[in-house]
Amino acid sequence: MKRKTLALPALIGLLAPTLAACGSDDEGAMKAIVVGTTDEFEATEDAPAPFDPAYAYDAGSWNILRQTTQTLMHLPRGGGEPVPEAASKCAFTDTENESYRCTLRSGLKFSDGNALTVADVKFSIERVLEIKDDNGPVSLLANIDTVETKGDAEIVFHLKKPDATFPYKLATPAASIVDQDVYNKSKLRDGFEVSGSGPYTMTAEVKDKKLVKAVFTKNPNYQGDLKLNNEKVELRSFADAEAMDTALTDGRIDVMTRTLSPDQIERMSGKPSKDVELVEMPGLEIRYLAFNTKDPSVKDKAVRQAMASVIDRTAITSGVYGTTAEPLYSLIPTSIAGHTNSFYNKYGEPDTQKAAKILSEAGVSTPVKLTLHYTTDHYGAGTAKEFETLKKQLNDTGLFDVDIQGTAWSEFRPAQKKGEYAVYGLGWFPDYPDPDNFVAPFLDEDNFLNTPYANEEIRSNLIPESRRASDRNQAASSFQKVQDIVAADVPVLPLWQGKQYVAARANITGVEWALNASSDLQLWELGRGVE
Repeated sequence: MKRKTLALPALIGLLAPTLAACGSDDEGAMKAIVVGTTDEFEATEDAPAPFDPAYAYDAGSWNILRQTTQTLMHLPRGGGEPVPEAASKCAFTDTENESYRCTLRSGLKFSDGNALTVADVKFSIERVLEIKDDNGPVSLLANIDTVETKGDAEIVFHLKKPDATFPYKLATPAASIVDQDVYNKSKLRDGFEVSGSGPYTMTAEVKDKKLVKAVFTKNPNYQGDLKLNNEKVELRSFADAEAMDTALTDGRIDVMTRTLSPDQIERMSGKPSKDVELVEMPGLEIRYLAFNTKDPSVKDKAVRQAMASVIDRTAITSGVYGTTAEPLYSLIPTSIAGHTNSFYNKYGEPDTQKAAKILSEAGVSTPVKLTLHYTTDHYGAGTAKEFETLKKQLNDTGLFDVDIQGTAWSEFRPAQKKGEYAVYGLGWFPDYPDPDNFVAPFLDEDNFLNTPYANEEIRSNLIPESRRASDRNQAASSFQKVQDIVAADVPVLPLWQGKQYVAARANITGVEWALNASSDLQLWELGRGVE
């Protein structure tokens, strides 16, 4: 991965005292590395426990849990199949991929010194299944039939159906191991506290029920295979990318991560400087429109097909996101095995006449009146402009009468889950880098969208069929059929796939590993070198 040295506007003379050489490596390691993010964390009536593993199911909250809790498995630094973390070894014990056995590392402890046992692992998994929060990640673990402990070190997961992707699911924060003496098995833990056995402990600084700063301190009781390159990291939340940019420029933060705006990335790319480095990394983030297929305005799939026929993805990516995004014609990104351009194959280039014919043959009166909903504070600065572009594209056809409405994430997500929006925009950062995770969360039972759309062929045949394949390349034909069905029915409409970027001061090391392809934040990789 090539690392470029790029620029941020800065008053070098004024910043010189801040950017002085760090001295010895020990002194540098002890000084907190400050990381900025536009992720916002708020405790509300609908979201009382942002960092409870039974509730948390968004990239920002998971990035807190990945620093503070352990899972039996985790994804290795450079990607690939999961490897043991809290476990010393894990494997399927049958040829059908229905029984998965793990052996726990010896001597594990929670950050408060309490012993971590297989009973805690069993408790943690069963707790997510019992709470079964509507907004939570229970769907990732829903295929577990029973959890069995054997002696002091072994735990066996008996699955309802074969699932070769189960090791990936055990590597997600949904399977975070928590202390049964601290967490209630049937109730969420209110507030921002996290008790785990991960590489860091976390202290939350809260104002008006919002997390202002999370301070991660090296956990002396941590035992796992992650190597920490620092003693302390602070994660600070900013209202927008510009405020975060200013903080990096004036030296208040060392690293700028999720989410940089397209304008910032273009500006940094054009003005190289020795003081700030911009790192481009491959990403698997996707953006899409989704539909409440029971809503009268979009219940007829002809309406959804007509939208698919006229939306110009290239105009969105080039006009709004520049080189940071590329058009996407499937739920599965182009860089994931099994991808096929199903939407392009079916609809081709934007065509108003084709859309008009689809609507006419279905007896749909035009213009079709719709409101497109989006969140104002969750996916970055380009979202509003993207929806203005979508509105113009649809209205310019004369076939639609579209309005748009932006809402804060704390209100947007509960309303979307309750089915209050007919059409809405969401992003997806994968739980794990497998095609299954771009299909099941949207189309299987208990899905992320809480969608009323249900295709029996997908749920009963194609998803189970794909999960029986230990060699994931052998599942490609099943995923191709799924993608073709989605293009025909349009319960979701994929728009684009993004890259990801991190900007950091030149003396910060490990920046190229700060995010993996699934956008998991890996704060332990960051270190402080000599300026």
